[in-house]
Amino acid sequence: MTAPRRPALIASVAAPIPQIPEPSSTSSTPVRALVVDDEPSLIRVVAGYLEHEGFVVTTAADGEQALAAARSDPPDVIVLDLMLPGIDGIEVCRQLRTFTDAYVIMLTARSEEVDTLIGLSVGADDYMTKPFSPRELTARIRGLLRRPRMSASTGTDPQVRTVGDLRLDPQSRQVFVGDAPVELTRIEFDLLDALTERPKLAYTRRQLIERVWGPDWVGDEHLVDIHVAHIRAKLGDDAATPRFVLTVRGVGYRMGPG
Repeated sequence: MTAPRRPALIASVAAPIPQIPEPSSTSSTPVRALVVDDEPSLIRVVAGYLEHEGFVVTTAADGEQALAAARSDPPDVIVLDLMLPGIDGIEVCRQLRTFTDAYVIMLTARSEEVDTLIGLSVGADDYMTKPFSPRELTARIRGLLRRPRMSASTGTDPQVRTVGDLRLDPQSRQVFVGDAPVELTRIEFDLLDALTERPKLAYTRRQLIERVWGPDWVGDEHLVDIHVAHIRAKLGDDAATPRFVLTVRGVGYRMGPG
């Protein structure tokens, strides 16, 4: 079943790069990247591009190696294949989220939406479908890393925000429903941060993309919908009759009355 998959992937990914230039080393604090895939040619291509961009790259060929590498040398960003031998990418991502908040970009060879939904539900920040351009992957990673690391807040509203029994503290990055803490990923928090900063404003998907992922981000804007669905689930919000995050038909999202 995997035999016909690999040649096509290698050709599609490796074709744009006849030669990989020598790595550049302009950054005094290089970003650490972990690339996880069972295809050696894909690892070589992706690692080569990232190293050329000044990243310090660690690689892993399966889930066990990936988890061990992430624990021993914590990365800033993880490029994670969905179809791995042993522990698959979904379970690897689930376990990663118990000890790291590194950005995770999930790679999948299948375009079925269920793969994307499952991957993002365990904490992936973005996804790409194979075959892909290594240049586009690098651009996606740059976009994630350009996002504010501490808060999406502009700093004009540092006070705790309350929407019904939902409380969000932009400075400590804590969220509570009643007295119960809610564990959100960085992107989930930043989306909720943006929505609660101006709770009466209806944001388009593009506005949320620019606020949370940055203006240079490229990809499917419906990525926002998947993260909103995950936020609702964590807040205990009923998607049919939500209290906190409302869908504004034909526009996007805004906060509800709580």
